[in-house]
Amino acid sequence: MAGGIKVQEINCAGCANCIKSCPTEAMRVIDGCVSVINELCIDCGECMRNCPHKAIMMDEDEWDLISSQESVVAICDPTFYVQMGAYANQILIKQALASWNVTDISDYASLAFDIVAYSIARMLDHESPQNLPLITTYCPAVIRLIQINFPELVGRVVPVDSPFEIAVAIWREVTGRNDDITLLVPCPAKITLVRNPVGREDSNAQYAVSVRKLVRALLAGGPKISSEQLEVGLNNRWLQWSVTGGESAHISAFSQRPLKTISVSGLRNTMDLLKEMELGRLRGIDYIECRVCDLGCIGGVGNAESRFLSKSRLDHMDINWNISADEMEALHGWYEKGIYKLEKEITATRRNPLATDLNSAMSRLKELNRIYSELPHIDCGSCGRPSCKALAEDIIRGQGEMTDCIFKLRETISELSREIADLAEHTPHTLRGKRV
Repeated sequence: MAGGIKVQEINCAGCANCIKSCPTEAMRVIDGCVSVINELCIDCGECMRNCPHKAIMMDEDEWDLISSQESVVAICDPTFYVQMGAYANQILIKQALASWNVTDISDYASLAFDIVAYSIARMLDHESPQNLPLITTYCPAVIRLIQINFPELVGRVVPVDSPFEIAVAIWREVTGRNDDITLLVPCPAKITLVRNPVGREDSNAQYAVSVRKLVRALLAGGPKISSEQLEVGLNNRWLQWSVTGGESAHISAFSQRPLKTISVSGLRNTMDLLKEMELGRLRGIDYIECRVCDLGCIGGVGNAESRFLSKSRLDHMDINWNISADEMEALHGWYEKGIYKLEKEITATRRNPLATDLNSAMSRLKELNRIYSELPHIDCGSCGRPSCKALAEDIIRGQGEMTDCIFKLRETISELSREIADLAEHTPHTLRGKRV
């Protein structure tokens, strides 16, 4: 069950714009208000982009409440560091957060991203060609999309944990601290990464707050910073993961051979690429990098700034892809500990069955196909469902009626009108004259 979005019912106009954009048909408009089927939602944020009434929003935690604590530990998505021209350096942002008593563990995050890239490169170097390409696990929405819509591809997903989880685990091991962790996220999918992670029982983080909220607070000019330590640089390779192609470039930097990768962004492009892969048309490719947001994570609905401006900053950033011997030694040490491994195998998401036993399920499936054959097959959304197939399934499950379809309703009304007209012309035999 996902949990990165919520519906503000008072703002919902029941317009059904959102249901057509959902890639897994997880939304319905019933009684004039949208509802979400949680087990089918991948938290991609497409419904938020297409809602003109702002009725769907990110279900983030309250930053005001979190920041009221004496000490706050935060791990930030790389998009956070390219959102603000006023804070053009990671050190400046760390200082700004520190002035609010917020500990930014970005140095551990940069190490964790290196570990993930190193681990995937090792897998690609040793994997047999028939098992390639492998698919990224970085975007939680992509993983859930594969689990629901492309279950045949689940075995191609790299069994590597999120770099955010790895960063927190390393920070706790090194410092011995056990504070609650707040993850700054650019999208609802990464809220779900905290509340319902894939591949592990529980997340190492406890709270999720949007990048937008903290960026606006920083730009308001509250924190105090200095430029005394700007010469102290941090590894900025990991910041490239916020834009399409950055992950593949990072992995290629650790690979022992030239890698053939494909990087796409946007929900439509991602689905097209996964369909091509499902059909076996991507032979010769080593790695697939997908992001459901346009241009990558910088296009997330939880960001504050234009994705185009953020990309411009990243394009002009001086990135050091050369890994030093000391860095390699540290990476190999953590790799040997297996800190990158997922706790659980990623499996396909099983949709709710039509019935508990096989015979009943087959009977209901036959009835579903019969109902579907009587529907107009134009998927207009007027019934509050994303497709005629979805309406047929809802009817079988007792969650809808045939007359929810506006075309079937008109047919029913027409039939009733004809019956009423026929009845109006009918005279009871007691009122008829005698037969001659």
